[in-house]
Amino acid sequence: MSKAMKKPIDPVIEEIHETRREIAQRFGGDIHRISEDARRRQSREGRPVWHPKTANQSLDQTADGIQRNA
Repeated sequence: MSKAMKKPIDPVIEEIHETRREIAQRFGGDIHRISEDARRRQSREGRPVWHPKTANQSLDQTADGIQRNA
């Protein structure tokens, strides 16, 4: 993208990115540790947690590139 077409910086989006970087750094980028910490905080704070009615189904991608339920 050229300098003339550069998008304006949105301070809210920048704050979100900075928070994400701080969290990732705190847990060494380990998504499992980040998720476990989030679960602990949600449980401790007593906030409602959304649970899907059905579990995610894994998809199996075949050689022809078509994804089928596993």
